[in-house]
Amino acid sequence: MKKFKKQPLLLRKTPATLYTSLLFLLILITAAFISSLWSTLSTTTNIKPTTTTNTVANQTLVAANVPTKNEKIKHSNKFQPTVLNCTIKNQTCSSSNYPTTKNNMVCPEYFKWIHEDLKPWKKKGITREMVEKAKKTAHFRLVVKNGKGYLEKYKNKEAIQTRDVFTVWGILQLLRKYPGKIPDLELMFDCNDKPVVPIGLDPPPVFGYCADRWTQDIVFPDWSFWGWAEINIKPWEHLLKDIKKGNKRVKWKDREPYAYWKGNPYTAATRLDFLNCNVSTAQDWNLRLFTQDWIKESEQGFNHSNLADQCTYRYKVYIEGYAWSVSEKYILACDSPALLVKPRYYDFFTRSLQPLQHYWPIRDTDKCKSIKHAVDWGNNHEQKAQEIGKAGSKFIQEELNMNYIYDYMFHLLNEYSKLLKFEPRVPEEAVELCSETMACTRSYSMEKEFMGESMVREPSTKDPCSLPPPFDPTSLRIFYATKQNLINRVERWEDEYWKSYQ
Repeated sequence: MKKFKKQPLLLRKTPATLYTSLLFLLILITAAFISSLWSTLSTTTNIKPTTTTNTVANQTLVAANVPTKNEKIKHSNKFQPTVLNCTIKNQTCSSSNYPTTKNNMVCPEYFKWIHEDLKPWKKKGITREMVEKAKKTAHFRLVVKNGKGYLEKYKNKEAIQTRDVFTVWGILQLLRKYPGKIPDLELMFDCNDKPVVPIGLDPPPVFGYCADRWTQDIVFPDWSFWGWAEINIKPWEHLLKDIKKGNKRVKWKDREPYAYWKGNPYTAATRLDFLNCNVSTAQDWNLRLFTQDWIKESEQGFNHSNLADQCTYRYKVYIEGYAWSVSEKYILACDSPALLVKPRYYDFFTRSLQPLQHYWPIRDTDKCKSIKHAVDWGNNHEQKAQEIGKAGSKFIQEELNMNYIYDYMFHLLNEYSKLLKFEPRVPEEAVELCSETMACTRSYSMEKEFMGESMVREPSTKDPCSLPPPFDPTSLRIFYATKQNLINRVERWEDEYWKSYQ
């Protein structure tokens, strides 16, 4: 009988047994793989991936820190501000339109004076003949057409320094802040100190910096809000921050317990007379006066005219010069009670200031005695004096910031445009306004610097504040009566003071 060679155990099993063994081995291998995969996943759960890879045409693309959906939306709404670029030879005007949201804020109370300033033309409107009549005194005509600004300057009328330049620059920045929202219009602007339109029938509409009870000029924010290059006064937005910091250097109680004034006394007789109130060996009227020599100051680099360094006295005096003075807002911003020598002229915001709330009224007929009483009263009523100083400063800081300046201009020009009875047109001699060409052509470096600092970098994402309704006749009478009663009260205190002083 033939003998067979002994075979391995596995081969000696039956087919059913063999299949069972293979299936069992496959189950063990699968279980080990799943266990390993589960362990790997459990150690990487909750770890945010820092990179995402995609393969396109055998190339690996890596995107680091891929933003989430919300992050993408946030990034898409971030606007890049415009920077003034003067290196381009053929300058072009930059322009952009941005979506805006509704502004539910009501404008400050002084915006109501817009209605009063435009009242002379409410019934009949403004005709082209009226505008052309204004050319007799105007330094320039400004036209807004389809959202763009155009300027026609009159060569026979030279403005003082760069008042006209920076006024036009400010209007141009308004067009950048609210692109396409300023309606078509034509206006005439006079850049002199004094108003030029006497009260009368069908007066020519002339824009200017101030007016009085005998004139009807349409008051507009002055050029210094965008900088006064000739005397090194920065644009308002930057200067306001500097003055706010300067207020903190010396506490009110630690300031010199006197009234302070610094300026050019040779612009008006009332200022020359004011010099008699300075301290002398014969009399101390609680006043410290300093003459400002701008020529000498410019030669010395304006080292002694920094407005942010002039908040070191407890009281600051405002007195008009040839007419209204731009210094009023700087004086009010100092946290020290502003002593206002009775003014004749008003600008666009000062009409809403109230005596004993925002300032202390000073007589113009006997300034020395009036100031001495004011300082003595304040030093004997320190808490009340500080409250007046703080209220005036708060008004300037909060209600006269550049956003409100632009909103005032916006509403004034919008309300003015509604009165026009003709279609505005661009004169043949007019040139289109452009931030780049206007700033880059300035030969004086400080003018270019101030324009760069005050340029609107990007359009506003909010609508302007809401214009309040006009005064009704009764409330306006009450307003004037209240102001006069407060002034009368201070004068009675002053009279009683000098009776007891004798």
